[in-house]
Amino acid sequence: MMTGKKLETDLLVIGSGIAGCSAALEAAKNGLKVIVITKNANPEESNTYHAQGGIVFLGQNDAPELLKEDIIETGGGINNPEAVEILAEHGKKLVNSILIKELKIPFARSSPEELDFAQEAGHSRRRILHVKDTTGKTIEERFIDALRKYSNVKFITNHTAVDLLTIPHHSKNPIAFYREPQCIGAYVLDNLSGKVKMIFSPYTILATGGCGGVYLYTSNPRSAIGDGYAMAYRAGARIINMEYIQFHPTSLFHRDADGFLISETIRGEGARLKTKDGKTFMDKYSSKKDLAPRDEVTRAIYEEIINTNSNYVYLDLASYATINIKKRFPYIYSTCLQYGIDITREPIPVVPAAHYCCGGVLVDKWGRTSIKGLYAAGEVSCTGVHGANRLASTSLLEGLVWGTRTAEHITSNYSSEKPYKESEIHEWYYPKNEESIDPALINHDWQSIRSTMWNYAGIIRTEKRLERARADLSYLLHRIEKFYKEAQMDPKIVGLKHAIQVALLITNAAISNPVSRGAHYIKNSPKK
Repeated sequence: MMTGKKLETDLLVIGSGIAGCSAALEAAKNGLKVIVITKNANPEESNTYHAQGGIVFLGQNDAPELLKEDIIETGGGINNPEAVEILAEHGKKLVNSILIKELKIPFARSSPEELDFAQEAGHSRRRILHVKDTTGKTIEERFIDALRKYSNVKFITNHTAVDLLTIPHHSKNPIAFYREPQCIGAYVLDNLSGKVKMIFSPYTILATGGCGGVYLYTSNPRSAIGDGYAMAYRAGARIINMEYIQFHPTSLFHRDADGFLISETIRGEGARLKTKDGKTFMDKYSSKKDLAPRDEVTRAIYEEIINTNSNYVYLDLASYATINIKKRFPYIYSTCLQYGIDITREPIPVVPAAHYCCGGVLVDKWGRTSIKGLYAAGEVSCTGVHGANRLASTSLLEGLVWGTRTAEHITSNYSSEKPYKESEIHEWYYPKNEESIDPALINHDWQSIRSTMWNYAGIIRTEKRLERARADLSYLLHRIEKFYKEAQMDPKIVGLKHAIQVALLITNAAISNPVSRGAHYIKNSPKK
């Protein structure tokens, strides 16, 4: 597999959340050599690991048609019908065969014979499987444990994907420009040594997660900065729907809590949103009240914060719960208690936070992108399932379904034929006089990106705000790219380059779409 600065494999998976792990597991079972890289030291660290609520199944008195209706209604009607059909028809089977039977995920049960189904906003039925409030953590850990049993799977941690290796862009051979563009692997930075390796693979799957980290407030880990979007964009892949950034209505408001998510399931169990003086308000904004879709709840909270000159609103579970709060939400309970908030006795101060990107790298029903050899699965991809706004708890399911389907397609069509000679591919270029990294400059640039995105391209947008965002970000892009070309290789500067390009992708998409719909809301714009 390894020769000096070059590695070879049958399948390269970039990212280790549920989408990447699903793909790696399916490929490994079919005998392919798989490399999974992650920029984190711990392969479990991912958006999946931090997902609290659960995963869509089908509950009692439920059917795929009902799930499809809920997905499309929440998505503003612009969902890809074929993708919605695949998710609704195949999701339950894969949850049952992979998560329940193979990985033996201990989903909560209402009795020894019956699974317990949670209710979440936008769903017409109780259909969410959960492991209390640590669903993602449990799924992630079981996947990693399963993959470590395969000798043909290699985890490479602490390695940051820098760019996709593509023909003809990275070829020294001018004849290559006549060929169809093709991905043949990736340039990958060893975070510890500062050296860039080339990983060659006839098939590459982007499973890098989302981009909430480009916003000032996010429920995502700060490492979720949109690496995959940026790399795919530079490689020339089609990217769509980036304006549809979903904000989670309820993250914990506390000076020491960095975007800790308060699961939507809490509202499904009866919690009500209130102003600081104790008045409920969601009935003013939606007939579904506190169970309205996320975009409606988020804008309602945003408006109430402005109208009451507050920094937050309250989420009150203690006054309405008919369940054992400590037993149902042990993680949320214990975390809030660390910050002096007893959710069994008092309401939780909350604010919205960037949560999920409904757009991404356009893929077909098998996860294929517009570039040969390149696939994408999970949040980095855009299957069209979510349309303009994601229905709660469909993200883990989409990652499972398309992660598995990408690997199924690759294994059934696998060819090890190389359309290149390794000697024809450019090794990484290091500047002759590498400048050292100045943390003050990087921190300031990050603050500029996150503040600009939050204030000008956030929950409620206007034409003037978006134009200001584009101007400020374009100037910053020029500075960062110059910095990047002259600086020594470091994961911080690589991440900064990814992030500024993702911020502009979001902003430009928002400017190009004047119609408010779902998670893209422009004040005083034409409605859908």
